Amino acid sequence: MKLLVYGAGVLGSLFSARLHEAGHDVSLLARGERLAALRRHGVQLAEEDSPAVRRVPVPVVDHPAGGYDLTAVFVRTHQVDAVLESLAGLEGDVLFLHNWAAGAEPLGTVIGSGRVLLGFPSAGGTMDGDVVRYRATNFMTRRVAMPIGEPDGRTTPRLERIVRAFRTTGVNAKAEPRMDAWLKTHAAFSVPLGQAAHAAGGPAALADDPDAVRGMLNLMRQNLAAMPTPPVPRGFAALRTLPEGLLVALLRRFLRSSTAVHSGLDDASPATVAELDRLTEQLRAHAKVR
Repeated sequence: MKLLVYGAGVLGSLFSARLHEAGHDVSLLARGERLAALRRHGVQLAEEDSPAVRRVPVPVVDHPAGGYDLTAVFVRTHQVDAVLESLAGLEGDVLFLHNWAAGAEPLGTVIGSGRVLLGFPSAGGTMDGDVVRYRATNFMTRRVAMPIGEPDGRTTPRLERIVRAFRTTGVNAKAEPRMDAWLKTHAAFSVPLGQAAHAAGGPAALADDPDAVRGMLNLMRQNLAAMPTPPVPRGFAALRTLPEGLLVALLRRFLRSSTAVHSGLDDASPATVAELDRLTEQLRAHAKVR
């Protein structure tokens, strides 16, 4: 299987490097200064604050020329429209791996409904210049699953093939029959979390303001209540049923944890704000009428 990773940020760089190291025929699409850096040094990876930097010579391209069996898209939500235009004339399946609460229909309308798969990456990290810093305990662990699914919930041969390809990298990819509901549930939780952290000045500052955490929880509950389907995973239903005081305490503990610190919740960049705004629009558009 010939693969193209579209997007050379943290996740695209990380996954393309792992696919290359696992022996897959993979290319990474990049542009501008990032393209130049990748051509000079390859993908540069480091675990968290380690001074050791590993260079992986992933082939890079500056446009999707075609001939790929699968394109894996790693971009932010508000960047998807521009990506669709460049993929519309190509062949091959397209796996969208990012925050997305609008369902598969707007993607398939542009590139063809039969080409679309949905998923969510089980990794994170930061850019340190041209070096991708990531948490190995998050990326290479069997406890954190990376869901991938067909829009209609079927387990198809192509889905099984894609899951196997990612598993060769050590990632615990799995077929998720309710991928659209999974993504909507994730957005219902993560959008209030990201917006509250941004308004407070980071996760630690948010943890110190129980009233703000309580307001964030109420928005999460409203989002979950407005979903047209039950939440996936089902455990998120606890956000609507457990006592408010207990949930506020648990959320404050999470916000002070190392997981929250390394999750990007302190990223106040314009791109993060734009992504949260786009996800908010998607959640509102797909909320059930009550």
